[in-house]
Amino acid sequence: MRPDAVRLALDAELAAARDRRGGEAPRVLDVGGGSGVLAVPLAAAGCVVTVVEPNPNALATLSRRAEDAGVAGRITAVQADSDALGQVVDGGSADLVVAHGVLEVVDDPKITVAAMVGTLAAGGALSVVVANRTAALLHHAIAGRLAEARTVADDPAGRLPSEQILRRFDTDSLTRLLTDGGLVVELLQGQGVLVDLVPGAVLQQEPGAEQSLAELERRLAGTAPLRDIASRLHAVARRSG
Repeated sequence: MRPDAVRLALDAELAAARDRRGGEAPRVLDVGGGSGVLAVPLAAAGCVVTVVEPNPNALATLSRRAEDAGVAGRITAVQADSDALGQVVDGGSADLVVAHGVLEVVDDPKITVAAMVGTLAAGGALSVVVANRTAALLHHAIAGRLAEARTVADDPAGRLPSEQILRRFDTDSLTRLLTDGGLVVELLQGQGVLVDLVPGAVLQQEPGAEQSLAELERRLAGTAPLRDIASRLHAVARRSG
């Protein structure tokens, strides 16, 4: 199956970075990279990857996964929090900074964005994936949990009191966070526009339905209003100037 819209965007950004570097390996910083779900495939694709992750157990899994994939030599693991990037990563060293599922859980997303911007090389870009507040509201409402939907709608952070997540974003708040951080948002798309809505049983009834749905998902990822109700929002932003 072809990569989803997020991976296609990353591949395009990495190809541009390789061109800027005259064919040399792109340098990727994976913030909150956990056990290497992104880092290992990126290293296998020829990138030099630094993973900054506070959880030592996740880093241990990353090490094993990298060894098994034969890419341990292209991955550097650093145990640190995202707001300490300036202390553990050289400024201006990353062609691409990846922070997927990070801004929802950090203490202060503005500080984290500023720290990530400081690591970007000239022409480099930041890729973020965040939980979508609008999607959460709709999912609660469709399931008949109207009180929870109302809470998500009214809460400034778009969350329920019982949730571990600290905040959700919508397209406006994500764009504002990135632009306030001195970035220009070049791409804003959804991840999980349709695939999180179509029941698995439906896909099993028709041959090729899963592939067709994936293709439709890629086609609609950047199309409003479908983009705006996706389970997750993906943005690629570049430092202005």
